[in-house]
Amino acid sequence: MALSKDRGITMNDGNKIPILGFGTYTPDTVPKSKVEEDTKIAIELGFRHIDSAYAYQIEEQVGRAVRAKISDGTVKREDIFYTGKLWSTFHRPELVRKCLEESLKKLQFDYMDLFLIHNPYSMKPGPDLFPMGEDKKLIIDNVDLLQTWEAMEACKDAGLVRSIGVSNFTRKHLEMILNKPGLKHKPVINQVECNPNRNQSKLLAFCKSHNIVLEGYCVLGSQRDPKWLNRDAPPLLEDPLLVAIAKKYNKSPALVAIRYQLQRGLVVIVKADNRKQIEEDIQAFTFQLSEEDMKSIDGLHKGMSYLTWDVYAGHPLYYPPDVE
Repeated sequence: MALSKDRGITMNDGNKIPILGFGTYTPDTVPKSKVEEDTKIAIELGFRHIDSAYAYQIEEQVGRAVRAKISDGTVKREDIFYTGKLWSTFHRPELVRKCLEESLKKLQFDYMDLFLIHNPYSMKPGPDLFPMGEDKKLIIDNVDLLQTWEAMEACKDAGLVRSIGVSNFTRKHLEMILNKPGLKHKPVINQVECNPNRNQSKLLAFCKSHNIVLEGYCVLGSQRDPKWLNRDAPPLLEDPLLVAIAKKYNKSPALVAIRYQLQRGLVVIVKADNRKQIEEDIQAFTFQLSEEDMKSIDGLHKGMSYLTWDVYAGHPLYYPPDVE
């Protein structure tokens, strides 16, 4: 997992991923056209790693943005590292490729650079992203994740994806895959919530010991969608320590939080709403935190999630957010 001069990390399958990615998750209250414009701006300003997912329901817009920047000569397709995700209603092995091909059709891409299992919680197949029973509880599906992973491997072998990984997996979930008899391709990445209040230090150490890259989202502790917001979590960017460190380096608390994760060896996904924020995020490469400041930020860890995962609480593979 060596860091290259062009700000990328070589993953365990030999493919390289840019260490700063642009996230495209968009709440239902925001027009989908907004993510298309934001993605264009991100590419114009230098982002080459775009993170999205089937469940975000905005792949057509993201695909149009990427193709527009290819058409105007800003980038070539091979310059863009695109991450997509397998949604939980497609975990049955015979549905994995179907989900991938639906995403590729919406994007109008021939392949994805990285395809992740979005989370380990299998749900009933069908048109609903979150199938609910009459009791208002999630309708789970009894799927062997090892068979799901075999189908992921087949997608890689077929050339539809360059790399495969997972998201929102705990150590126990990862061990299921790593201990699989006849494992052909191990996950290259585990994408999880990671910020100073929930720094995932144990999971980071485990992933590094198995040459798996840890990728962080919600790195600013922010979550604007009320469906997923943990209202008990304090505003991270108002933390006095982060504010003080930011003042020391003449940077924003957001940049300090991003830089903290980059120096720990994570790939970082950022979400920005306007050109100014996108421009600022790229400034994470313009300074370096001291070892003393890194240790101080380590001390902010509370094991507190900015997300609420209550919807999955009845799933047999569910582990509370404070479990790494």
